[in-house]
Amino acid sequence: MDNNTNWQEERLYQYLIKKYGKTVISKSEMATELGISNSTLDLYIAKGTGIPPYKKLGTAKNAKVIFNILDIAIFMNNTIKTY
Repeated sequence: MDNNTNWQEERLYQYLIKKYGKTVISKSEMATELGISNSTLDLYIAKGTGIPPYKKLGTAKNAKVIFNILDIAIFMNNTIKTY
């Protein structure tokens, strides 16, 4: 990774931390960040593609899912082109 990539990830990370005031976000907050619906995010989770790493809190089918802000910043920086 070059310095520009690290800089962009850091800026995005700081923006998300400031926006949410926490280091992890929920599925609905993640859907908002990606500009997709909650059901589309559920589909991506089921397929296991198109999203950053996540943690499922529990083993139940409807267990809460959270996304780490750092993982989101890295994912977005690597998948969304900004100029």
